[in-house]
Amino acid sequence: MPRARASTPQSEPGKGRYYMISVVAKAYGIHPQTLRLYEREGLLKPSRTEGNTRLYSEEDLKQLEVILNLTRELGVNLAGVEIALNMRRKMEQVQAEVGEFVSWVRQELARAAQEGWQERLQQALVRLPPAPGQAVASEATTEPKAGTDAG
Repeated sequence: MPRARASTPQSEPGKGRYYMISVVAKAYGIHPQTLRLYEREGLLKPSRTEGNTRLYSEEDLKQLEVILNLTRELGVNLAGVEIALNMRRKMEQVQAEVGEFVSWVRQELARAAQEGWQERLQQALVRLPPAPGQAVASEATTEPKAGTDAG
C-alpha cells in the first residue's frame, strides 16, 4: 500500500502509522462508503481522532486485506466474512492458550528435572497405575473377595 498522507492521531498513545479513509480507499481501489459499510457491519474498527476522523492502523489494513480477499477472490458475502473473521479470532485465541499451556508444561518439566521427578511422583495426588507385569505391594495384603473360600 502506498504510504502517502500518513497521519498519526494526537490524542492516542502508541506508535505506528495511521491512514485517513480517502488514502485507504484509493490505495485499495474501493469506495470510502465501502469502508464505512465494513465498519457498520463490525468488520473493521478504525480509531478516531477528537474530530471524529477515521484513522486506519496497520492492523486495520491487514484486516481489510483479509476482507477483500474473502469477498473479491473467494466470493464470500459479508455474513460469511464475519463468520470467517470470528473463527480466525477464536483460532488465534486457542493458539495463544495452547502456547501458554506448552510453556507451562516446559517449565514444569524443567522444574521436575531439577528437583528429581521420582520425588515429585511420590508426592503426586494422583498415582499412576503400575506398568504391566509389576506387582503392587498393596495387592499382596488385600483381603479375599466376598463369596470365595478364604481357606
